[in-house]
Amino acid sequence: MQDFKSAWQGRVAGVLNTLMAEAGLPGSLDPSQIIVELPPKPEMGDLGFPMFAYARTLCKSPPQIAQLVAEKLSGTGAGTVFVLGPYVNIRLDRGQTAAAILEEEALERPKTLTGRRIMVEFSSPNTNKPLHLGHLRNDALGESISRILAACGAELRKVCIINDRGVHICKSMLAYREHGNGTTPETEGVKGDHFVGRWYIQFSKMAAGDKSAEERAQEMLRKWEAGDPETVALWKKMNAWTVEGMKETYRRTGVSFDRYYFESQTYLVGRAEVLKGLDRGIFYREADGSIQIDLSAENLDKKVLLRKDGTSIYITQDIGTAIYRHQDWPFDRLVYVVGSEQNYHFQVLFSILQKLGFEWAKDLYHLSYGMVNLPEGRMKSREGTVVDADDLIDRLRDMALEEIREKEREEAVGDPASVAERIALGALHYYLLSASPAKDMLFDPEESLSINGDTGPYLQYMGARICALLRKADDSAVPGPGNTPDYSLLGNDEEWEVIKAVAGYGEAVAEAADKMDPSLLAAYLYRLSRAFSRFYHDCPILNAENPELATARLALCRAVERILRDALQLICIPFLETM
Repeated sequence: MQDFKSAWQGRVAGVLNTLMAEAGLPGSLDPSQIIVELPPKPEMGDLGFPMFAYARTLCKSPPQIAQLVAEKLSGTGAGTVFVLGPYVNIRLDRGQTAAAILEEEALERPKTLTGRRIMVEFSSPNTNKPLHLGHLRNDALGESISRILAACGAELRKVCIINDRGVHICKSMLAYREHGNGTTPETEGVKGDHFVGRWYIQFSKMAAGDKSAEERAQEMLRKWEAGDPETVALWKKMNAWTVEGMKETYRRTGVSFDRYYFESQTYLVGRAEVLKGLDRGIFYREADGSIQIDLSAENLDKKVLLRKDGTSIYITQDIGTAIYRHQDWPFDRLVYVVGSEQNYHFQVLFSILQKLGFEWAKDLYHLSYGMVNLPEGRMKSREGTVVDADDLIDRLRDMALEEIREKEREEAVGDPASVAERIALGALHYYLLSASPAKDMLFDPEESLSINGDTGPYLQYMGARICALLRKADDSAVPGPGNTPDYSLLGNDEEWEVIKAVAGYGEAVAEAADKMDPSLLAAYLYRLSRAFSRFYHDCPILNAENPELATARLALCRAVERILRDALQLICIPFLETM
């Protein structure tokens, strides 16, 4: 559809330029400047061009301009031109348009980012606890936007920063050292990240009755930074447990990374850069010995970069990590997928990196997203009330499996447990991605699994329904994909709505990439599926009135199936051929 929009934008621009020239007016409109809209009702045509913007220039009312433009446009393209008040509307020739779309455009991905090197950081787990529901939203956003950017031609590198140092890590280490009694994930029969997370919760219980626990954790951090062998050995052991447990969850959810970075490797780079900045007068030493920067000129506050005892904080290690990454893989853009509670942090980080003279710092971007909770309330990891990622997926899988069994679909789906797992991931990822990233959200497991409405399983069901239809077609006398369809037969309203939706795929992907918002692609897929459902219900396909029409309608089904396969992968939803 984008090609048709562009063609008509060019025609409208040409007519407006002619009208301006006839009036002796300067200026030349570029086709990209011409506003084009999609009319809200089918009877209003397929494209609409508002004339409000040209009233002052041409000294005429928008309806008058629309009439003049329509008169000059008539007969210039494959469509009917008519006027609706201040709008010039176009009703495309359905047969020609359908043929062009289904033969050429059905699966064209936009290449708007070809030649761009983009790094996307997401997940950013701590090694003192397992992944939770908040991480699942982060992971879905990061993985999806990475796939979407790559689909638009970008050279992509997905990276994960593992927060494996700091006092919060030492808290779980301290609790384990004092009360672990040599137990391991193997002896307890649990994943390593869950095992370590228990000790973080245990520390909170310790600290509630022991005021010195916090100071002992700080002392452990100082020993770690000083390279104390016993402390470092414990740190390595517990971090290894956690990281392997997290990687199991990543594999399960289809998340992958091209490179893992560890704060323990990068924080010293940041510390060295802060000391250089101190020598250059960018930073200053406060009376208590801490090193700070005053960002009041940027409408920000003062910020501590190194504590008075010389230890690093988050901003220090983030400075080091950004520099280390650009040296490792020079990027054109770095996207941080991090929650909205860190908005201020990234304003400060980007400002500091620019003050340090790094030109690439102007191309850093914070993809901020809102909180996600269950209806029962907000998660608090130190109190042990987090919604564990693995447990949540297990719960969704079990609910999907129960549904399969209740409907007696075990034999039809082949491997009920595998299908239930993929339905669970589809439900989870669609729910997390269907809302604009900036919005806070409540995750409702039961609602996410519904096969009716705006859900992942609904899209998966639509794909499975098309696959079943195509299998049936292969076994029937209906001509198969080797026959050339006559797309000019596809002219009724239900067919046309599906064709227009198919044509919008590339534009939907490009818009999602441009706005860093997978929800735009999710919304597109829901519109496509709704249009297909109406077509499927109202238009006989295998039993069409003649074989030629059946062939054309089957070709339309195959186009929708190809888009669903491609696009669901971009939003991290498994495609199901049976369900």
